[in-house]
Amino acid sequence: MKTIAAIATGNAVGGIGVVRISGDEAIAVADKVFKSADSTPLSSLKGYRAKFGNIIEKGKAIDNAVALVFRGPKSYTGEDVVELSVHGGLLIVQKTLQAVLTAGAVPAQAGEFTKRAFLNGKMDLTQAESVADLISSQGEENMKASFNALQGSLSKTINSVLERLLDCSALMAAWVDYPDEEIEELSNDKLIDTLSQVRSQLDNLLKNYDCGQAITNGIDTAIVGRPNVGKSSLMNMLSGTDKSIVTHIEGTTRDVVEGDVTLGGIVLHLRDTAGIRQSDDVVESIGIEKAYNALDNAQLVLAVFDSSKPIDEKDVELAEMCAGKAAVAVINKTDLHAEFDIDKIKDRFKKTVYICAKDSVGLEDLSRCVNELMGVAEFDSSAPMLANARQKQNCQNAYDEICQALDGAKSGMTFDAINVMIDSAADELLSLTGRKATTEVVNNIFSKFCVGK
Repeated sequence: MKTIAAIATGNAVGGIGVVRISGDEAIAVADKVFKSADSTPLSSLKGYRAKFGNIIEKGKAIDNAVALVFRGPKSYTGEDVVELSVHGGLLIVQKTLQAVLTAGAVPAQAGEFTKRAFLNGKMDLTQAESVADLISSQGEENMKASFNALQGSLSKTINSVLERLLDCSALMAAWVDYPDEEIEELSNDKLIDTLSQVRSQLDNLLKNYDCGQAITNGIDTAIVGRPNVGKSSLMNMLSGTDKSIVTHIEGTTRDVVEGDVTLGGIVLHLRDTAGIRQSDDVVESIGIEKAYNALDNAQLVLAVFDSSKPIDEKDVELAEMCAGKAAVAVINKTDLHAEFDIDKIKDRFKKTVYICAKDSVGLEDLSRCVNELMGVAEFDSSAPMLANARQKQNCQNAYDEICQALDGAKSGMTFDAINVMIDSAADELLSLTGRKATTEVVNNIFSKFCVGK
């Protein structure tokens, strides 16, 4: 494969910028653009060694640099790798990359460094996907879960299941193909026990998927309520900024105001909506319609009520719309005399919390309610987790095959028929980890990575 290069740091001014080079000619290419202070060539270095020197362009030094040399296969990609760290100005980093490309490297494609790590056996596909998740993580729990996957937690679970299935498959195949040989027969009871354990392991992964997605991708959250109940104040309390305009005038919020916040280790994709009421104002009416749509489509609803005002028909209507949804009744303005009768709507909500948004009172209680409601309160970031729809589909397909195989074993189905189902399940799990993934699947996964990773 060709030697590739790309900028491995963000497209912004920083303390340093890194240009990464990988491939058989990585060190030779780097030697053409880097001159060490003691004139020692990088080719003379062992792996995991560094040199200080200058970047050379057209025979002239253009910046100081540190060159790190990693020898394959003990590198990120499994190939020879050189990382050139220069000062983090955008121009100097670009000029360093251009010098490297002129010296013989080719531009890396999106995710190509990690793709080479996968192809060279440095990680499996679940670990490779976790790299992208780790880079894009916003919440602390997401970060921990992604790093745990990078360390191989899901891979170990899937490989453990695969080992059991392949052992059963090998015994059944041998017994069916060579009936006259003295081969230990797999008892039906042992087969049923193994398949039951495998089904349980896969079932646990599938059951935790939705919770994992909430941690990984965040939760689409709508803030809804009548005008002037404190929706915008809640938005500002959660975001820590004056994101939404707050006034005493009804109808101030006429459109949906969006923003991402971290609450209790998870990310909420917030939408502050227009106050729900009857309005003859054309613009406000459009905003109110958007509020209803946001409520319908949200994974989590924060329904805000004014504790200082008596309950009215719009409050009851909103409560009815929240019934059966993942919704929290947020009783705001607790600093004022209470007039709101929560008992009339409390049974429509799974959680109720009391806050004073303008004074940022009740944030911890709200965080606890949201975590409990979304099932992430007991989330274990160290446990194996299916990270995306591709992994879930492979796991679901394998689970379905195991269920059929288990039913067949219990009903006395022949081993050769059961083995077909077990082999199909194994193929799905091999695809999940990438050991049997198609080229199209692999290319699609790495096309979503940033260039330089």
